[in-house]
Amino acid sequence: MLDDILQYAFNHDCSDIHLVAKMPPIVRKLGKLVRLEYPELTAHEVTSWINGMLNHDQQRLYNEGHDIDTAYTDQLKNRYRLNIFRAQGQPAIAMRLLRNKIPTIDQLGLPQVLKTLADEPRGMVLVTGPTGSGKSTTLAAMIDYINERHAKHILTLEDPIEYIHQPKKALINQREVHRDVHGFDAALRSALREDPDVILVGEMRDFETISLALTAAETGHLVFSTLHTTGAASTIDRIIDVFPPHQQAQIRTQLASVLKGVVSQALIPRIDEPKRVAVHEIMIMTDAIGNLIRENKIVQINSSIQTGSRLGMQSLEACLASYIKEGVINLETALEFSSNKEFLKRLI
Repeated sequence: MLDDILQYAFNHDCSDIHLVAKMPPIVRKLGKLVRLEYPELTAHEVTSWINGMLNHDQQRLYNEGHDIDTAYTDQLKNRYRLNIFRAQGQPAIAMRLLRNKIPTIDQLGLPQVLKTLADEPRGMVLVTGPTGSGKSTTLAAMIDYINERHAKHILTLEDPIEYIHQPKKALINQREVHRDVHGFDAALRSALREDPDVILVGEMRDFETISLALTAAETGHLVFSTLHTTGAASTIDRIIDVFPPHQQAQIRTQLASVLKGVVSQALIPRIDEPKRVAVHEIMIMTDAIGNLIRENKIVQINSSIQTGSRLGMQSLEACLASYIKEGVINLETALEFSSNKEFLKRLI
């Protein structure tokens, strides 16, 4: 049955699969949950699938009550990111489908300014958005762009490894948290001694990881990472708020000097075909935005983004408006995702 469920999800362009005891299998298709026409899963079935997906050490940790993050490859070589957990004492699996072939920036229809950001020699580039918004795929495309064009050492720190990169022009080392290294902070400390040019940090989760990532960007590396935030202003606020008050002025200065761009992304259902389209807010660091960060006038960054289109910047509302005019998405859906509905209506 598991093979049938995985094959259905792969054939129908689903993004996630949920396998929970006492529930039928559920997939996320075009952003919406769909129950498959299968009987309710038993705890025995789900537990047997879990044991087939985990190695001995992971099984031991799961049996001790830990949640497990890992990757899984099925018989057809399709890859999945897994979170294995318990809910009300019942075993459960959440699976995210991954592409075997890394799509390019052009194939994904991403803004061309992402290539400019990937060509930066040093600094920090953040890709942000809610869970399931395609952040990992966008970052994989940017890393692949560097791999195609630059003889650099790329080091990725992931939990778990999602896209497998084959070395092209670059040397690529991919490290998995809990398998190759204990945590993001430990991996970042080691990274500074491993001669990287480019560092991908799967997620900036805590104070120490954010602090080390900023230091890496400041010491001449190009650092990519993600945050679960929407919009450049809230992303910058989130980073600053992680630090104690007496350090925040220093961090604002540090951010203003190392941050190169923030790409905020969401996936929205199309009306012209049964797929989703990525919409973006893009902030490119300028002297004016750097001054706003240093002076703690972060709320004014949105105005700079709205007027910075000639530099490759783009507000989310401008992106939504262009897709509405092209007949790709409808106004109702766009308004759901917009944080400035009146501005969107004016643009339309």
